[in-house]
Amino acid sequence: MSTSFRGMINVDIRDSVPDWAPFEPPKAPDGAPNVVYIVLDDVGFSAMSCYGGPIETPNIDRIAADGIRYTQWHTTALCSPTRSCLLTGRNHTRNSMACITEAAIGFPNASGTIPPENGMLPEILGELGWNTYMVGKWHLCPTVEMNLASTRRNWPTGRGFERFYGFLGAETNQWYPDLVYDNHPVDQPKLPAEGYHFTEDITDKALDFIKDAKAIAPDKPFFLYYAPGAAHAPHHAPKEWIAKFKGQFDMGYEAMREQTLARQKQIGIVPDSTELPPINPIGTPQTRQGPGGKPFPPLDVTRPWDSLNAEEKQLFCRMAEVYAGFLAHADHHIGRLLDYLEESGQRDNTMVVLVSDNGASGEGGPNGSVNENKLFNGVPDDLQQNLAMLDELGGPKTYNHYPTGWAMAFNTPFKMWKRYEFEGGTADPCIISWPGTTAGKGEIREQYHHAIDIVPTVLESLGVQTPTAIKGHVQSRFDGISMRYTAELASAPSARKTQFYSMLGSRGIWHDGWKAVTTHPTISGWSDFNDDTWELYHTDTDRAELHDLAAQHPDKLRELVNLWFAEAGENGAFPLDDRSALEILLTPRPLLASARDRYAYYTGVAEVPEQQAVNIRNRSFTIGAVVDIPAPGAQGVLFAQGARFGGHALYVKDNRLHYVNNFVGVMEQKIDGTDDLPTGENLLLSASFAKDGEDPPGVSTGILSLYHGDTKVGEGRIKTQPGMFSVAGEGLCVGRDSGEPVTDDYPGTHPHTFTGGTIKQVAVDVSGDPYVDLEREARAMLARE
Repeated sequence: MSTSFRGMINVDIRDSVPDWAPFEPPKAPDGAPNVVYIVLDDVGFSAMSCYGGPIETPNIDRIAADGIRYTQWHTTALCSPTRSCLLTGRNHTRNSMACITEAAIGFPNASGTIPPENGMLPEILGELGWNTYMVGKWHLCPTVEMNLASTRRNWPTGRGFERFYGFLGAETNQWYPDLVYDNHPVDQPKLPAEGYHFTEDITDKALDFIKDAKAIAPDKPFFLYYAPGAAHAPHHAPKEWIAKFKGQFDMGYEAMREQTLARQKQIGIVPDSTELPPINPIGTPQTRQGPGGKPFPPLDVTRPWDSLNAEEKQLFCRMAEVYAGFLAHADHHIGRLLDYLEESGQRDNTMVVLVSDNGASGEGGPNGSVNENKLFNGVPDDLQQNLAMLDELGGPKTYNHYPTGWAMAFNTPFKMWKRYEFEGGTADPCIISWPGTTAGKGEIREQYHHAIDIVPTVLESLGVQTPTAIKGHVQSRFDGISMRYTAELASAPSARKTQFYSMLGSRGIWHDGWKAVTTHPTISGWSDFNDDTWELYHTDTDRAELHDLAAQHPDKLRELVNLWFAEAGENGAFPLDDRSALEILLTPRPLLASARDRYAYYTGVAEVPEQQAVNIRNRSFTIGAVVDIPAPGAQGVLFAQGARFGGHALYVKDNRLHYVNNFVGVMEQKIDGTDDLPTGENLLLSASFAKDGEDPPGVSTGILSLYHGDTKVGEGRIKTQPGMFSVAGEGLCVGRDSGEPVTDDYPGTHPHTFTGGTIKQVAVDVSGDPYVDLEREARAMLARE
């Protein structure tokens, strides 16, 4: 009880006096505002029109017209760390989020688990009488907890949200998402052919959550955390939204940077003196090496537009059109939220905060991809194959990402992109629409602030006190400070004086208008941090970090580097980790169950996430289904794992047994049974792969045989995928294929449920010695940023 009982207790209730105060639910102050967080993903500083970008976002413009745009607001350069700051008001390393949750390393700065003494905004507001809802991307719990056998302590409902609808990891297929509803996974309500898209779905749920409570308690305020997948890969959008941008990127990314910078200067987003850095500002594999000749990361470069041939330009432009359609489609659904607030009379009493969690992404590398899973499995993209998918880009048959040149363009005028502590990774849009005030309406502010400042800003705006303890945990100090003063005081100096940065080997420190930053490439494995080159910039006048003043002001540089070490120590930022993808993946992490030789799976249960499922990579395996089939006519999926971008399945069609191995989405290897299925009880239907080689190394080759009991009914040579089947979602199912299908050859309609018989069990035997291509798996993991 939060307050003590003040009634009177006697033997007889007639002689007793009740006191309801200790038992009543918390009540927010009368007239308390609502709060809406809109957290976009990988959008970058200059994609949206209100920041000078080429993509029209009229509904986000509505928020900007009603609020304030910040031009020097910053993030950590990566999504999990930034999101932890947005919800706690503490620096990312104090939140144990030095990197994404999939890259946890078992140290206090990087466990992937936010400590309870760093309470979240929904935990605070929920205890004060606000309803708390979350839809969309979470990405704030470790992978070992992203399943039904785990604790829910770090799921949204474990950290203060009363309702949740979205996905737990880094990314998801926008047509076939990995959906969780409150505390359990669910299937999507309809299919893409019926008009399904994730952004529309979560917007529907957000409105449902609000309306459900408002029907009962219309005066009770709410906190909504709205986090669409846009614009993180895969870039998925309805065709009509992609078509809106046809031809708008034909000038190329270098010309677009110039056009964007001109608009930014015109509307006052950057100073008139701002210049554009080169497209490869920290080096290329040809111009730079690390200690001992270590290579520069080959994916962290940009190809000059005039070096591309006509077909490459056509493909790259289409990739940008898809991205633009994805963001514009999300803007449309943000407009639905705003429309509801206006129509219901709540908009004027709602604080809206819109941000991007980091800069635009360079994950597509210099050439982009129509199926990122090829990259993660070490399978090179083929231009002709990609061009053949031109009209499918953004649809269910692609898992696409643009090339790094567009990341530079959507981060104009800054250097680099997500992961890097240059402004291209950390300087992001932030728009705040204040409740109950017209101060600063439609204006721009240049005060320097960070994601950690949002929670204190919200609490001051609501007029509530920060609790000293949450759920028995004494709360730690905030690192953030309120930005509320900027609403009325346009020319006020920045209340924030210092901010440190550290991400995957890249490091930076800002202090009183000066910034020191290393040129250390991320996840390069270069180490030797004490030998890093530090550059010095006066960001008050040089926002693009173009003019390095280290030689002119060595004392200032030394001061800032020393300050970085002091701040890093204060925030528990060590150890630094720039290791290669292979080394990161080899880091031992907790597991719910140890590896074994045989795994048993059943129907009627939730999808099993791939990281917790049987591993068949580069080894022999057998999939055996024990079924009862009383009469001919059974059909459907017996076993499925993965999706059309990589996966395998055992199924029944036309009274025959079939197996398909979809090799990274480029080749369906199908083995068909030659005999009709038997009928009876306890039948064993199986597919058995006998590895007999590798071509190339890591890609198993061998014979896949189909059996009815001991009778072989089909065989063929296949090769198996070296890395994981999917970047996110798309786990293992028995008796159906609930997400994106592994093959279009399934009988019946989605989810292609097995009918005409009963599946008692499916066992997968992997008793041979396993080999895992850890480097390829690591690439997939790091793409979950």
